[in-house]
Amino acid sequence: MGGLSVMGGSGRDEVSSSQYHVHKVFLLCNYILLGAASSCIFLTLSLRLLPSLCGFFLILLHIVTIAGAVSGCAAVSSSSGRGKWYAAHMVATVLTAIFQGSVSVLIFTSTSNFLGNLKSYVREEDGAIILKLAGSLCVLIFFLEWIVLVLAFFLRYYAYADRDEYGTRSAKVQHNDNVSNWPWALQA
Repeated sequence: MGGLSVMGGSGRDEVSSSQYHVHKVFLLCNYILLGAASSCIFLTLSLRLLPSLCGFFLILLHIVTIAGAVSGCAAVSSSSGRGKWYAAHMVATVLTAIFQGSVSVLIFTSTSNFLGNLKSYVREEDGAIILKLAGSLCVLIFFLEWIVLVLAFFLRYYAYADRDEYGTRSAKVQHNDNVSNWPWALQA
């Protein structure tokens, strides 16, 4: 008849391998987010060392982006409390992605007005170039945030699919029709 056996290699390794690669890409994207957000902070500070209110909020947005990337790394790395970190990471990522996209649109559509609100002491031509560099990084951050959201969803799915109903890791089971070499007590 049909018996059940635990898969020894190929199916389990494929899931682990794909989960491993998604995890590495997720961490890489978060590290790039950290670098891009900190670069935006330095570009904003290069326009004016003591920022205006608009500059302060721009720096605060990048600090929240950094905090979201750090919480994403912590959510993936920790095994306990995964739900808390996952939810906090998703909320922070969605909000920062929306605001980063809005800031990049503002920077590219009204560069001189945005530069005027920053009250920069840099020449206007140089300030516009620095601001457009920051805007380009905001566009990069915007797209990376959405990629991180998708990767976080996949990692959460892999973690969910890897658990059984008791919350422990489960092995994949497949049907095996060759039970003639099993002990007679286990043959059905």
